[in-house]
Amino acid sequence: MAPVEPTERGFFPPREDAGTGLAVFLNAGDPPLALLPDLAAMLDDSGVECLELAVPFPDSVTDGPVVRRSARRALEAGVTAQAVLDTVAALRPSLRRLRIALLADYGHTVKGPGLGPFTARAAAAGCDGLLLHGLPPRMREPYLEAADAAALPVVASCYAVSRPDAVARAAADASAYVYLVAHYGRSGTTRPLDEDALAAAIGALRDAARVPVAVGFGVRDAADVAALGRLGADAAVIGSAAVAHIERARAAGRDPVGELARFVEGLRRPAAPPEGVPHMTAATAPAPRPARTGER
Repeated sequence: MAPVEPTERGFFPPREDAGTGLAVFLNAGDPPLALLPDLAAMLDDSGVECLELAVPFPDSVTDGPVVRRSARRALEAGVTAQAVLDTVAALRPSLRRLRIALLADYGHTVKGPGLGPFTARAAAAGCDGLLLHGLPPRMREPYLEAADAAALPVVASCYAVSRPDAVARAAADASAYVYLVAHYGRSGTTRPLDEDALAAAIGALRDAARVPVAVGFGVRDAADVAALGRLGADAAVIGSAAVAHIERARAAGRDPVGELARFVEGLRRPAAPPEGVPHMTAATAPAPRPARTGER
């Protein structure tokens, strides 16, 4: 079953035009769902290309404590999938460039209503793409069929250390973008990026995918975003680092929208060089590292 055709404009601009794109992950409802329109407008104004918006679900096996606490707060506040979709539907017409990729857990959120009804509801709400978490392998084809019927682009994922057949499958399934997970483990890790593995995986996906490649897990700051750009990624996904700023703002009674805005602003700001080291310019910067392809 072929997925829906890639979106005409794409989630992220061509690399040669705009550098490394940005996707920011948040749990819907943390901060309160009433603030989501302000958060989305701020991200839109800040030039962020994609909001990965999760319908909260408990005890994610792929997330670390920061994201799991965030999901718990949203669930305790009574956030439901329908409330998330209603909020997206209300705010979506006001966005100029920001796209919304909905993340939903199959077992907690999608299995009950079914793939067909859920994908139709997500598309009708104005979601620009869908990433299903915990989808059983046997449901892959029915999912692609349901997404095709709803004309809802698919975000497919694989790991930087996935087998070549898994990388090829993600490239074939994705019609929104490929989410390349930098390493095994849970989100929020401080493990350094494995540049060799990432370069190989990005190169393989660029050869096979029709859509951009976004890299997440362990991406924390402007230096990580820049590094992923040098390796050939179209975009960087900022997850736990963004959620942590929301958490700290709420704990301190500060405005979470303003807190996140300051963090996002710094993601594209070059880090200051060590004392005595001149600032890098376009004339002195090293050439981008070419992506490698082939089996690992």
